[in-house]
Amino acid sequence: MKSRTLGAGGSEVSAVGLGAMNISGFYGAATEGQAFALFDRAQELGVDHLDTSNAYGNGHSEETIGRYFKDRGAVFRIATKAGICRDPNTGARYFDNSAKHLTDSLEASLVRLGVECVDLFYVHRRDASRPIEEVTETLAGLVRTGKARAFGFSEIAPASLRRAAAIHPVAAVQSEYSLATRAPDLGLVQACAALGTTLVAFSPVGRGLLTDTPPNRARAMESGFLKDNPRFIEPNMTANLAATDRLRRLAAEMGLPAATLSIAWLLAQGGHILPIPGTRNPDHLAEAVRGATLDLSATDLARIEEALPVGWAHGDRYSESQWNGPECYC
Repeated sequence: MKSRTLGAGGSEVSAVGLGAMNISGFYGAATEGQAFALFDRAQELGVDHLDTSNAYGNGHSEETIGRYFKDRGAVFRIATKAGICRDPNTGARYFDNSAKHLTDSLEASLVRLGVECVDLFYVHRRDASRPIEEVTETLAGLVRTGKARAFGFSEIAPASLRRAAAIHPVAAVQSEYSLATRAPDLGLVQACAALGTTLVAFSPVGRGLLTDTPPNRARAMESGFLKDNPRFIEPNMTANLAATDRLRRLAAEMGLPAATLSIAWLLAQGGHILPIPGTRNPDHLAEAVRGATLDLSATDLARIEEALPVGWAHGDRYSESQWNGPECYC
């Protein structure tokens, strides 16, 4: 497994990580046995970076990882997040980037994970009412305590990244980025490269669209997220499946699974790009990780771009309610 770093001079991790949202039930039910089998397979494949959040299953993902660590040892470099809250009475989502909330949340995450320090601590969603410079100072202080080795932000705009980086180096920014979602090409990829920040790409296979087994509408309906996502609602879904058939045909011609080719394309976009595919299926993880073994030629990249040119996707990546939190910049 090739490696990449979490920020300039930061922790060295596998070039492909593993997102642990799926084990929290976000895309459907998952058992602890399934999660442990997935983590075991990740180790076999050389994956050593595991990404989670206190919001995934209201701490369930972290607790599952903690039990795995207790049984197997702390074998992954861990990233976790805080900042998303829910009103206990209404269930409405809101964001809290206060020093108290972030400090208390990190402490609670360490307890659930059963570790004394995480490699990376993200603000999961930015609280727009609080200056990002203030939040950056809070995060830098948490690093100084030794409870996080580095910090980052999820779903922020390039302008916000520059403001934060003017206060303290930002190890990572997490954003949806794939052949299906190219918005980061309009400034975020470039800003991260210029500032020595790793761009951690979640949903790198387009929530399944860029694989050999894309979800159909029935499968999408099993997920509280996908059933309301514009790309998985008709007529967009049929159009998106037809469009991604071009990628599947190209991958087959090259003797590769579509997910492998999708990850290889993403890694080719820059040495600071780190995909974190999320899955409950060990075989699907192996397909994604295989992408790190490929060195695509200029001709290969051109053929991929021809199959799925920028702007091919039908429907936004989020519904109106799902857009609550991510910063828009283009």
